[in-house]
Amino acid sequence: MPGMTVHLLKPHKQKTVTYKGVILAQEPGYVLVHARWERAAMDLGYVMFAPGDHFFEHYYADRWYNIFEVRSAEGNLKGWYCNITRPALVEADLVTSEDLELDLFVPADRQHLLCLDQEEFAALGLDITEPEAYAAALQALQELEDMARRGMPPFDRR
Repeated sequence: MPGMTVHLLKPHKQKTVTYKGVILAQEPGYVLVHARWERAAMDLGYVMFAPGDHFFEHYYADRWYNIFEVRSAEGNLKGWYCNITRPALVEADLVTSEDLELDLFVPADRQHLLCLDQEEFAALGLDITEPEAYAAALQALQELEDMARRGMPPFDRR
């Protein structure tokens, strides 16, 4: 399978997270990347990312989010971590995604969705500096919540 480099940009934190994965599916404006968690365990309080976890990452060039399906090393579904982002830039072997701080975690049972980092999103000031981006981000969050509650792809996998 072809390799893919992922750049997750966090410009307001002056940080870029870069890692490698493999392309599982690709079509115009969309790519599905499989990556493994290779860092130390990270307990977020509502989910633990552990070494060897599988991340099935859905990137879209026309949507203001990405969706990471998270599975344990053994393949058990932990949930979906959704980032509100600017539309991804998908190139031959590179995907670049700019994080807008606002996140949604959907547990495996799709109950009790957790909207995360609202204060960080508000601190970006997009409502003043980029009202169109602000509106698109809030619409993206609503779309993700609706998709998750209805069990629409990719939230239909167990």
